[in-house]
Parts: sequence; C-alpha cells; structure tokens
Amino acid sequence: MRDHGGDLARAQALYGAGDWLDLSTGINPLAYPMPHLSPYVMTRLPESTDLAMLEAIAQDCYGTAASVVPLAGAQAAIQLVPRLRVPGVARVLGPTYNEHAGALAAQGWQVKQVQSPDELAGADLAVVVNPNNPDGRVLSPDALLALRDRVGLLVVDESFVDVMPQASTAPLMTLAEDRMILLRSFGKFYGLAGLRLGFAIAGEGHARVLRDLAGPWAVSGPALVAGQAALADRDWQDAPRARLSQDAARMDALALRAGWGLVGGTSLFRTYHTPDATAAQAQLAHGHIWSRIFPYSGHWVRLGLPAPDAWGQLEQAILTGTGS
Repeated sequence: MRDHGGDLARAQALYGAGDWLDLSTGINPLAYPMPHLSPYVMTRLPESTDLAMLEAIAQDCYGTAASVVPLAGAQAAIQLVPRLRVPGVARVLGPTYNEHAGALAAQGWQVKQVQSPDELAGADLAVVVNPNNPDGRVLSPDALLALRDRVGLLVVDESFVDVMPQASTAPLMTLAEDRMILLRSFGKFYGLAGLRLGFAIAGEGHARVLRDLAGPWAVSGPALVAGQAALADRDWQDAPRARLSQDAARMDALALRAGWGLVGGTSLFRTYHTPDATAAQAQLAHGHIWSRIFPYSGHWVRLGLPAPDAWGQLEQAILTGTGS
C-alpha cells in the first residue's frame, strides 16, 4: 500500500476544519529562509551554470567525491532507480518507506521485504533507508560498504541523515563507484518540501544515466537558488541540529507521560508504541494534530516535531484522557 503522510485534507474531512498542526511528515518546522528570487528565476528556464553550481555546492556539503545529481526531490530518484537495470529480484529492508517497493514493482521488479540486512544478500537490487523511516534504525557506513559487495546494486536512502551527518556514506563514495547509489532529500531538513529538491549521489556511470532519464530542467529555478544558499550555509545547519535534538527529547518525555513507548526515530520524527494506533491518531486529531499510522502495525504512531509556538496544542492533545 503506497500511503503517505501529509494528507491534511483527509484529516479535515474526517474531523473538521480548524487550526490544524500537521505532524504526519518529518519536515523541519522552522524552514531555511528563502533567498531573494530575481525576476529571471521565475521567467526563464533554469541555466546549466546554476545547475553546475548547485552540484558543486552539494558535493562540498555532503563531503563526497562522487557525482551529485539534482532531482525534483528524493522521490524523483526513487522513481528513476528501478530503470537503471533490467528488472530482477529486489529486496527492501523493512518495514520502511513504502514508495521504494512500489516504484520497483511498477517497473517489473520482483520485490520482497526482508527483516535483516543479511537477507538482502544475493539481490539484484537492494534498498536500505538509513536512518530508517519510521523506526530510526541506522547501519554504519562500514556495514553498508560490506553489504554493497553482496548485492548487485545497493540503494541507500539517506533522506533523514542531515540530522546525523556522521551516519552518511557519502564521504566514502567516488566517481568510480558502480554498485551503490545514495539518495538525499533537501526539503526535510531544510523545511522546504514544497520546492521539490533532492539528490542522487552516484558514480560517474550511474550519474550519467540518471541525468538522461531525468531529462532537461529536472530542477526548478527557485529550487536551484534555494539549494545553493542553504547547502552552503554551514552556520544555519548547526542550529537546527541542536534544536531538533532537544525537541525530540522533549517529545519523548511527553509521550512517556501519556504511557507511550519509544520505538525509535530521528530528531525530525519520533515513532511510539501505543495501545491502539487508530485510537491514538483519533485522539490527537480531535485536538487538531495530524499524525501518521501504518498499515502493518496496530500500535505505531509517528509524529514530526512541532514549531516552538505549537507545543501547547500538542501537549494538550497527547495528554487528553491520561490524567496527567
């Protein structure tokens, strides 16, 4: 089932209009401030020089010697990866973001979800989301390099790694890499999901094919400008990492008061074990908090982190009926 967070219209249809707080996605609630956009950015096709500049800045930000291919979000990369090879056997380390399996199956791959990294061995294509969504599982770069040598092509989705850059395999990638591809999101950490910007980090051969598959003007002019500014702004990057870490601990303490157990997550989202996930989501929704539940678990609820001025609304919704 290819279901997602972010469907606030569904919440409003079920529970009514009002002052909703959408925590069903893992997006930084304090976004990077959009830089000034000159008129030509909106009225002309994106320039190749601006694309090349973004690629160079992204390489530096991610600390990689491999090629960096800008795309319209990590989701665009997920849609293109299944076309890099003739369909065969694909294995996805789960439970995880369901678009990987969905995109592979749509291109004719035989897809199986497995529970341990060892079960990925022998696959023509293997997918690991690292850190994982929704439980926050992390495999070390060394473990991923060892796994790469046991599969045909290893795809590592690093959409949430910006909050823990030490877990990224990007610094170990080179232009000669031909058995591993990394996917990076921009919108989650920088809070600008609507721009639709992401990257594939790959060796020269895969990068060339991905660019051909994406076609011209795969990234909008505003996304190029914002990406250049945000990825180069190291001072800004440090501040949300510290704030989000503190907010994640605050949310864990709040969930504990409600009797929920921590499953895991990152500092962009937290996943909790509840007595009844559907009931917990409904309880939150009555307080106009939209959360994420999963078709494979009757107990897991995932919440993104709120903005500083929204903690009161969240606290009231979580603690309703707990006696706290």
